[in-house]
Amino acid sequence: MNSFELNKILGAVLGTCLILLALNIGASALFTPVAPAKPGYAIATATKEGAGGHAAPAEPQKPLPVLLASANVDKGKNTAKQCQACHTFEKGGPNRVGPNLWNVVDDERGKDRGGFNFSQAMKAKGGKWTFDELNKFLKSPREYIPGTAMTFAGITNDQQRADVIAYLDTLSDSPVPLPKAEAAAPAGGGNAPAAGGAAPAAPAGGAKPAAPAPAAPAKH
Repeated sequence: MNSFELNKILGAVLGTCLILLALNIGASALFTPVAPAKPGYAIATATKEGAGGHAAPAEPQKPLPVLLASANVDKGKNTAKQCQACHTFEKGGPNRVGPNLWNVVDDERGKDRGGFNFSQAMKAKGGKWTFDELNKFLKSPREYIPGTAMTFAGITNDQQRADVIAYLDTLSDSPVPLPKAEAAAPAGGGNAPAAGGAAPAAPAGGAKPAAPAPAAPAKH
């Protein structure tokens, strides 16, 4: 093989390498993904939107009496099982990390409970464990009573929390009556009759009411 043929072969190889390099550079420029500003994965989240792409309004929170009226004691008992590591529920049960919870509804807060050693924050709060107070505390114990020794994060679901409160109310020889929900407003949204009398009834058969007779002229 003479030098001319060798140069042709080397030139062909070199030309091929240059073409491949050019193709690689061009492809990198066209298809290289843009690196995100922060490393990680984009997670698509579902949003509730109404007509026109606007976020749907949040469902109004139901009052506690309404939630208690539909509370399920069995579900509350099942939810309260997660508290058994720190509390007992039976009458005369011992205190553990937390106090025994028999007859806790409407009882004094931070007192007695078989000599349980309450935190200073709980003692300072005072008052009674009413339905409303239990609801606020069980939603977020450390937020409602800062400094409490209770490490439980809380029950964020309103109905689930009401179920637990209804169950706690049964733990007594004389359960406290549940608060009554307010009566619903009249259907139809119509205006009530004005004070001083009912609205006049329409004549039967759709006839127009008779015009009043003219008054007799006054005698002087």
